Amino acid sequence: MGVAIQLQADRTGRGPVESVTLLDGGREAFPRMLDAIESARHEIFLETYAFARDGVGEHFLDALGAAARRGVRVSVVLDGWGSLLDGRTIQAVLGAAGGEVRIYHPLLGLLVGRFGRDHRKILLVDGEVAFLGGINIGEEYGQAPGHVPPPSGGGAPAWLDLALEVRGPAAAWLARRVRGDRTPQPPGKVRIHLSGRGGGHKLRRRYLKAIGGAQHDIRVAQAYFIPDRRLVRSLTAAARRGIRVTLLLAGRSDVRFARTAAMRLYRQLLRSGVEIREWTSSVLHAKAALVDGTRFLVGSFNLDPFSLANLESLVELDDPEVGKAAAGWMEAHLAEARPVSIAEVEGRTPLQRWLLDTGGLAAARFAEWVGRLLRTR
Repeated sequence: MGVAIQLQADRTGRGPVESVTLLDGGREAFPRMLDAIESARHEIFLETYAFARDGVGEHFLDALGAAARRGVRVSVVLDGWGSLLDGRTIQAVLGAAGGEVRIYHPLLGLLVGRFGRDHRKILLVDGEVAFLGGINIGEEYGQAPGHVPPPSGGGAPAWLDLALEVRGPAAAWLARRVRGDRTPQPPGKVRIHLSGRGGGHKLRRRYLKAIGGAQHDIRVAQAYFIPDRRLVRSLTAAARRGIRVTLLLAGRSDVRFARTAAMRLYRQLLRSGVEIREWTSSVLHAKAALVDGTRFLVGSFNLDPFSLANLESLVELDDPEVGKAAAGWMEAHLAEARPVSIAEVEGRTPLQRWLLDTGGLAAARFAEWVGRLLRTR
């Protein structure tokens, strides 16, 4: 992890070269993001769902403020719900330094029907480097650079998540895109997909296309696994036609009802031949899939009803070297995860099954209802 992979954008050997680095959680992502901010010459764009001021957030706030004071254009977009506690303070601090902070759908917006959320996690610097993935700015994703752990070694383990550092034409295109330029994305092995006010269905279609085209294996890591029926059918159909389908799901979650909704699907998935492993060492927050060892999808987009309504991002890569790095991450964490067997699931008592099915269905229906509400803009 943390090793840059050079991607040739076309087969002639004369196309632009892109660099992609797969970053394992905040421990790897935060130092590189801060280095990019501190090296910025012209402009910084940060869009994130949650920005907590304490811990690593203080480092980001200091770096962004310093950049603004030395004349770099600093633009920040924070979600009004995800950054509810510290958003206004961050807005005031960076505003005083010369930066610009916009709160997307602040809490009072609920009173006028603005329910949709900005769930993206994007950092762009000088149109040269972009960081995208599932990592918010918060201490739960990894200790702040230079942070000294307590003598007892205490503290919760870092949340499991992924980010990509992208350099080259895709990063330059994204910088133009966030400024409102609608120029088509240039051809290349890195494709960045953004969902807007129309919802995340086009991002969902990227998952469906990748799953439907699988020839050998599918590995999926999902924090909040509440897929719709078509996604479930796609996964089970792939397993039945001999594709090895492995899911890395949350054994511990910061959203308990999401885990309940996912567990309701275990029996159907396992009976179809899908392998399920639960990550229990920390909270699983990653949203990624690897198909046939070459097609890799990673971003802020979850397979749940909320991501169909929110502003989201998804990076799609088709390259064996990137696939090799992603496979290493997947296999290392699958090996540490707890396998879920059909015997375990079917060994529950009738009462346990009824409670899980009822609770899971209620959780799934609740998620669908909230998703519909979020699409009300």
